[in-house]
This record gives sequence, C-alpha cells and structure tokens, in this order.
Amino acid sequence: MATTDTDLNPKHRAWILAALMFTIMLAAMDSTIVSTAIPQIVGDLGGFSLFSWVFSIYLLAQTVTIPVYGKLADLYGRKPILIIGTIIFLIGSALSGASWNMVSLILFRGLQGLGAGSILATVNTLAGDIYSIKERAYIEGWLSSVWGMAAIVGPSLGGALAEYVSWRWIFLINLPIGIVSIFLILLFLHERVEKHQHHIDSLGAAMMLVSGSVLIFTLMQLGGEWEWSSAEGIGMLLLSLLLILITIVIERRSSEPIMPGWIWKNKILVGANLSVICMGAIMLGPNMYIPVFSQSVLGLGAIASGLILASISIGWPVASSLSGRLYLKIDFRNTAIIGIFLIIAASIGFLLLPYRTPVAFLLADQILLGAGFGLLSTPTLVGVQSIVPWGKRGVVTGANMFSRNLGQSIGAAVLGGIFNASISRQLLQAPAELHSQLPNDVNNVIEVLQSGNASDAAENYLRHAFFTSAHHVYIAMVVLGVLSFLFLLMLPKKFPIVEE
Repeated sequence: MATTDTDLNPKHRAWILAALMFTIMLAAMDSTIVSTAIPQIVGDLGGFSLFSWVFSIYLLAQTVTIPVYGKLADLYGRKPILIIGTIIFLIGSALSGASWNMVSLILFRGLQGLGAGSILATVNTLAGDIYSIKERAYIEGWLSSVWGMAAIVGPSLGGALAEYVSWRWIFLINLPIGIVSIFLILLFLHERVEKHQHHIDSLGAAMMLVSGSVLIFTLMQLGGEWEWSSAEGIGMLLLSLLLILITIVIERRSSEPIMPGWIWKNKILVGANLSVICMGAIMLGPNMYIPVFSQSVLGLGAIASGLILASISIGWPVASSLSGRLYLKIDFRNTAIIGIFLIIAASIGFLLLPYRTPVAFLLADQILLGAGFGLLSTPTLVGVQSIVPWGKRGVVTGANMFSRNLGQSIGAAVLGGIFNASISRQLLQAPAELHSQLPNDVNNVIEVLQSGNASDAAENYLRHAFFTSAHHVYIAMVVLGVLSFLFLLMLPKKFPIVEE
C-alpha cells in the first residue's frame, strides 16, 4: 500500500499541478496536432491508404491500457507508473519523428498510445490524491482547460511546424515538455510506499488488452469500413463478446484482478460509468460533423470551422471549475443531472438550427454543450474517487476514463452508421435528373461538394442531404443524453464519502 502526501507545501502542490498539466498536454496535443500535418507526412512517407491508422492506433492503444495502468497505480503508487508511462510516450514520440515509412509511423504512434494510457489514468488519480473534494473541481477545470487549449493550438501548431520546419517536429516537440514534467514530478511529488509482494494478474491484463483491442478495432471499422450487417462486422462483434466473456472468467479467478468484481456490484460506479460512456458517444457528434457541416453546408473555411468546434472548450473548463460549488451544496448526482440536462438542451438546439444557421448560434450551442460536459464529467469522476480509499482510487479512475474513451469509439460507430445510412438513402432517392451528377458512394460526397464541378442543383441537393443526415445524428445525441440521465438516476442523492 502507498499513500500520496496530501500535506504538501502549497508551492509544491503548485509545481505538481504544473507537472500534471504539462503531462496531460502531451496526450491532449497528440490527439489534435497530427491532423493538419497529414498532407506533408503522406507526401514524405507515402502510404495514403494507411494514414487513418495514425489516429486510430493511438486511440486504441491508450484506451485499452487505461484500466491496467489504473490497477498498477494502486499496487505500486502513482509516481512510478506516471513516470514510466511518460517515458514510454516520449520514446514513442522520438521514434515517430524518426519514422521512415507509414507502417513504422503507425507502430510508433501505437507506442505513444501505450504511454498516453498511463497519463490519462494516473494524472486524474493524482489530482484525487493531492486535493480535497472541495478543491478537485477547480483542479479538474485546470486540467480540462489543457484539452481546450490543445483543441485550438494543436491543429494550428501542427500545420505551422509541418509547413515551416518539418512534420517530424510535431512529435519531437513533446520531448522537452515531457522532460520538464518528469523533472517536476521527481522533485516535488512524494509518496509513502509500503512494500508488499503483489501477484500481478498477467493473464487477465493480457486478455483485457486483447479483448479491448478487438472490440475497439471492431467499433472503429463499423464506423467507417464495415456495415453493421456485414459478415465482418457481425463476426468481429461475436469474437469481441467471446473474448470479453473469457476475460471475465479469468478475472473472477484472480486474487488481484485488473478490473475487480466489486466495480460491477457498486451501483454508484456502474451508474456513473454508464453515463460517461453515453457522454463519450455524444462527444463524437460535434467532433465528426460540425467541421464538415460548417464547410459543406455553411461554406466556411477550415480555420473558422475549427474555431467553432474548439468553442466547446470555453464552456467545459469553466463549468468544471464551478461544479465544485454545486456538488458541495446539492451533491454529485444532482450536479451531474444538471450537466446532462444542458447536454440534452444543446443537442435539441442543434436540431432546431435552420439550414442557413448563423455562426453565432453554432458557437452558443457548442459552448452550452461544453458546459454540460463539464458539469457531468467532473462530479462523476470526483464522486467515484470520493467513495473509495487510496488503494482503490486508481482502479475507479481508470474505469471512468476508460468508459469515456470506450464511449467515443461507440459514438464513432453508431453515429457514423446513422449518418452514412441517411446519406445513402437520400442519394438513392435523388431526382432522376441528378443521378449522373451525384456520387455513388457516401465517401465521395465531400469530394463532390468541394470540387465545384457539380451543378448548382446537385450541390444544393447534397448540402440539404448533409444537413438532414446531421440532424439524424443530433436526434441520436438526444437519445444518448436521455440514456445518460436514466443511468444517473441509479446514483444515490448522497454519496457515501470515504474519509482518509
């Protein structure tokens, strides 16, 4: 058993917070900085057909390792796990910058993702260790602000480095940031560790990684390459289910399981994690379709559409910081319910937007959605951390972060499937005189809209089809919001706080 020194000098805590923000910046920036450099990367390395895996492998690797790192942080302390994970991330960054072809870049991005899993699991756990329940909302606001800054700065910085220096620097720039964060953690973070002989559930961990990887890979493919009714999709979903069942059997027999059974028996943890899965799925709606909607329907440029998407980061950290005042007065469940009501209201707001939507309306709706995310994510995270002692906090934090990432994978598959089905149906139902000018494949809709070669009638039809399909996605967001609300009703009005 270990404990983190909560009686730190205030100056030390400030330095630790800076280190945590630097560390989370690594994971946050690498989710956004690569996107604008893809043309230069493909031009240098080739492998255009593989480039989507530069993103997918990173998300997959970080998601499946989060629960494992959470358990290891409980067994051996947060400090060594965070440092090891950051070092793995930096090695992956250095190797990514030295990549010689697309396959090598994908492999090294996977290594980065393995390190990012440790960062996502451990940073929030440490925040729960060092700060009181009253302070955690404020701290989560600071950590959330890093994601907001990354959403705005990442694409611009990536584009600038790729154009004026080299695309390799979008990875190499991580090295000085990571080294500074490791130095600050070594210098100011102190843990009192009681040494015990632990039995690491290696088989359970391996099966969790395999089953999680197969499930998330399947969801990624269902969101793009495979139809839900395809033989590949059904077969891989059945394989995922089989692997998950095998993992559950192995975990039940383990003396120290990676994902202990008590997590699934605790109504608070189950309700909170299910609601966060829904939140993660909702997040993918704006992420996937607002930029393309802004450009294809409203005719805005890439920079303007990126700023509209990034406006969600205005409401999120502010609401997250203020949530502490709410959950101290009305408890965690009611604060989270206010958050999901804002999310549902914002999703309905998207539904009510007219075809020629004023940009100000989109911005306001995005800010409202961000505020809902802040009021839902922070009380559910701080709430589950507060009901367990130190030795279980890493596991429950890891489960919460894993749930959010799993929700994003589910959202990509479900919302992507809804959008593609709607577009396909409208292409089939198009007037006969437009058939020759319309794409035969959903994947070519954006290309036709941006080419300028289609007639005004064909372009107008495609824009309306895109608008209608986006609205079907917003309906799904409302449904997911209602589901999240129902899961929150599983939570008690008053959480049983564990005093340490």
